[in-house]
Amino acid sequence: MGQKVNPISFRIGFNKEWSSQWYANKKDFGDLLLEDDKLRRYIKKKFYHTGISKIMIFRRTPEKVRIKIFTARPGLVVGRRGAAIDSLREELRKLVNREVIIDISDIKTPELNAQLVAENVANQLCRRISFRRAVKRSIGDTMSRGAGGVKIQVAGRLGGREMCRTESYKKGKIPLQTLRADIDYGFAEAFTSYGTIGVKTWIYLGEKLSVREELSNGSNAKKS
Repeated sequence: MGQKVNPISFRIGFNKEWSSQWYANKKDFGDLLLEDDKLRRYIKKKFYHTGISKIMIFRRTPEKVRIKIFTARPGLVVGRRGAAIDSLREELRKLVNREVIIDISDIKTPELNAQLVAENVANQLCRRISFRRAVKRSIGDTMSRGAGGVKIQVAGRLGGREMCRTESYKKGKIPLQTLRADIDYGFAEAFTSYGTIGVKTWIYLGEKLSVREELSNGSNAKKS
């Protein structure tokens, strides 16, 4: 099962967390879920070239929504003297008709973020760089940053060939069935002149304790 399923959703509740953290009754749940999707799409489209890997949404009260943006280029999202983020906050407020609070989190090593690696490969494919060169360069950069393993899969009309095909490149180990394994996953699409090419990325970052084990270790440390 671990070989096929999304490795992040496979580990949610164990050592991964939900990207939307709120509770709603059955009547409002669907509307809020669609609202989350609308917010993410809007932010991603507006700041696509700023290296946004993840957008978390928190709701504590019906009148407010807190958005945490993980980006490799926080300066571009914030803008000069905060102009860009103020503009975004106002646009999102009009979009969902609620008060919006935005937090920015800096990604220190984008080479170890699977979503950003996938988008980087996709951008290179759009610039007509050879898919083999783009993939091998990204794998080398990721491994040099200390990753335990990386796998990149590209699918589509690779190199402009008539027949679609899938090619995978891997270095190190990717223990997909080990729940303790901290595996990041990302997906991006390259819209080239000869069709769409999908890029999937898996990065193994070492072992990570489950939430329950971390809490247990913390309580034991306090007792001692």
